Amino acid sequence: MISNTQFQHELDLIIANAIREDVGPGDYSSIACIPATATGRAKLIVKDNGILAGVDFVQQVFKYVDPNLEIEVFIKDGTPVKYGDIAFHVSGSSQSILKAERLVLNAMQRMSAIATKTKKYVDILEGTGTKILDTRKTTPGIRALEKWAVKIGGGENHRFALYDMVMLKDNHIDFAGGITPAIQKTHEYLKANNLDLKIIVEARSLEEVREIISNPGVYRILLDNFDYETTREAVAIIGDYCQTESSGGINEDTMRHYAECGVDYISSGALTHSIYNMDLSLKAF
Repeated sequence: MISNTQFQHELDLIIANAIREDVGPGDYSSIACIPATATGRAKLIVKDNGILAGVDFVQQVFKYVDPNLEIEVFIKDGTPVKYGDIAFHVSGSSQSILKAERLVLNAMQRMSAIATKTKKYVDILEGTGTKILDTRKTTPGIRALEKWAVKIGGGENHRFALYDMVMLKDNHIDFAGGITPAIQKTHEYLKANNLDLKIIVEARSLEEVREIISNPGVYRILLDNFDYETTREAVAIIGDYCQTESSGGINEDTMRHYAECGVDYISSGALTHSIYNMDLSLKAF
């Protein structure tokens, strides 16, 4: 996984680019009718039920836009919320509040929706010992926010990108000439380049599972699109050789059944690619 410093760098890039995209040379709507010296207050109103996420992030947004803005937080990230709750107040320059408004809402609405869905999945898996993972199926440019939201909802992050973990999937295996050549070449490359990265290998059948475990140094086997019975067999074959992960079309109706097959992890792209934003509003008062 990436370091905290790298993660913060991603957040800084997101904020700078989002403000560039939204504000450009100036927020002319606000500049045209609100004096630069005017001050005001606004409150973040929850208009839905779920898990709140993005409060810590938007404090960074407000400070980026105007270090003099003051934020009073009433509800922290990861807290269940209901319609009518007030998450925070922000006060200071009226122009600055309006400049930050859209990014604040866009980020919090999406992050809260992801955290809410993640918490639902975590609750489904409760008591099984299986953990829910996100994927790289994220919105381009804001992956750090979406993966942060998964953590807030109680899930765990898979690799952040292509550089912090090796995952040998079907196309890598086929292009490399098979499972064993792909694993061997990967070990050779990592050693030659002094890289300490974990290796995950995807299996499409029990035969591939057996071939994977005949090679040393695999951190996790990804059981892709296995049914329940084959998953149980695969887990038994793998034993304590390495971690196990199920993926491929798993949803809230099937995930507990997969967990009961004994896998360590279930990964779900739906945590980030199939959600409906939580309804939130930033209102002057």
